Amino acid sequence: MRAQAPACIESPRFLLILSPMLLELRIRDYAVVQDLTLELGPGLNALTGETGAGKSILVGALSLLLGERASSEVVRPGATRALVEGVFSLEGLPQVDATLERLGFPREDGLLILRREVALEGRNRAWVNGSPATAGAVGELGGALVDLHGQHEHQTLLHPEEQRKILDDFAQASREAGEVARLHGEWKSLTAQRNSWEVRTKELQERREWLEARARDVESVAPGAGEVERLENEMKRLSHAETLLRGAREVEGAVYAGDDSLSQQLAGHLRRMDELVRFDPELGELRQLLHEALMGLQEGGGRLGDYASNVDLDPGRLEELRSRLDALTRLARRFGGSLDEAMGAGRRAREELDLLDRSVLDGRKLATQVEEASVALNEAAQRLSELRASGARRLEQEVEALLPALGMAQGRFQVELGPLDTPSAHGADDVAFHVALNRGFEPRPLARVASGGELARVMLALKTVLAGVDRVPTLVFDEVDAGIGGEVANAVADTLARVAQDHQVLVVTHLAQLASKATGHVRVEKEEDSAEVQTRVMILQGEERVREVARMLGGDPESPTSREHARELLGIRHG
Repeated sequence: MRAQAPACIESPRFLLILSPMLLELRIRDYAVVQDLTLELGPGLNALTGETGAGKSILVGALSLLLGERASSEVVRPGATRALVEGVFSLEGLPQVDATLERLGFPREDGLLILRREVALEGRNRAWVNGSPATAGAVGELGGALVDLHGQHEHQTLLHPEEQRKILDDFAQASREAGEVARLHGEWKSLTAQRNSWEVRTKELQERREWLEARARDVESVAPGAGEVERLENEMKRLSHAETLLRGAREVEGAVYAGDDSLSQQLAGHLRRMDELVRFDPELGELRQLLHEALMGLQEGGGRLGDYASNVDLDPGRLEELRSRLDALTRLARRFGGSLDEAMGAGRRAREELDLLDRSVLDGRKLATQVEEASVALNEAAQRLSELRASGARRLEQEVEALLPALGMAQGRFQVELGPLDTPSAHGADDVAFHVALNRGFEPRPLARVASGGELARVMLALKTVLAGVDRVPTLVFDEVDAGIGGEVANAVADTLARVAQDHQVLVVTHLAQLASKATGHVRVEKEEDSAEVQTRVMILQGEERVREVARMLGGDPESPTSREHARELLGIRHG
């Protein structure tokens, strides 16, 4: 079944979007959400609301598009299936276009529509631009478009391969990394050829003695094509040599060499015909026939004489023939009864031996090529490692400089480069980001940081430094403001605003300082009646936004004092 694209993709608002981002998130029958459409714009988008209103539910629904495992527990009570759909702009993202082409999905006028459906019972389904897809394909595409930081599992910066790519981009070493990958591919291909040659050569070496014996057996006899037939014919002649000699002489004498041979008799008759022709020229034709017959008798008789003179009566030659024929017969029997098979076996054995001799030269050539490829790979990997080492120190310094302002005064950030015994396609280093957020603790891998809020702020520091090189256009921060306030809250807000200059940022927040920096403000509300609980969203502008910021400041949103404070935070001049 082909899923229908949402009608909203025809909107001019979408057609005018020039930068890559998440344009719209549609959720239906997911948790307490019945039917909700969240529209987002570029820059910093704040998602606010009372605790329990459903903000994290929206983030959880988004994470479903990013590859999170589907569970039937997310289906809203009373519904049969939950639906999550995201509409993305792809402008300026050729790598995503390439992924779409590789996976075999169509491109929809610069837009990408990802959709996942979770059934209460039965099979879950997924679509890419209206075409049926696997959840893995949707997750792969979603992961290239959205980076989610917080309590959810989908955090690409925790993946070692992503950390390596980030360091290479930051160190301006992407070209060198690509060269290492190419050289590793060449080295690996040549090594496979050499290994295959070694296996093949070992097999041939083990067969060498057998092959040499086989070739020697045939070549020592050296049979010729049709030799058996020739030998048998010669043996037959030698075995009946006396009969042949006597018979040939008898016939020779009768037709040519005897006193009263047929040739002499016919010659006399021809002389008589000469006389008759004088009286009747028409007899000339018959006379010619008799003359030709005489010539034939003379030719045949002469050749019979020659034959008789060449008849071999040597009994030694007959024994030689018998010995030779016996050798050929034994050879044919050894190879299946056919002399042709024996000759073919000998020829193939010699060809394999020749191949073995040539393969020695091939092996030397391959060994040289493998060594040259290894040297080139190691040199390129060394250059890449040097760039990474230099870039790692700079990245450490820039990230650590941001941590105090983000509420982690004792924070330390390290890029660990673990040397490999031999270079891989990714170079000669394992790259891992480590952090220590408190005094006295050794830096640990980023994935092992306990607090979701602290992890989100470390990610925020990284994103600030990497804003110019990060390939993921949309960043989602959940819990980034956990446990902070005052000046730290202001620093986090300013930092997110700077990141939003290069990315679309969606932040779930309770901080008025942060919400006030947003270019787009969405409030999440929970509605309850006697029948059910529902979550809805509202885009805030004007006084509605002032009241929401006033509420977040902890005051009465209807109080003139609270609202004036909110206006000051929002930079709105009264009156």
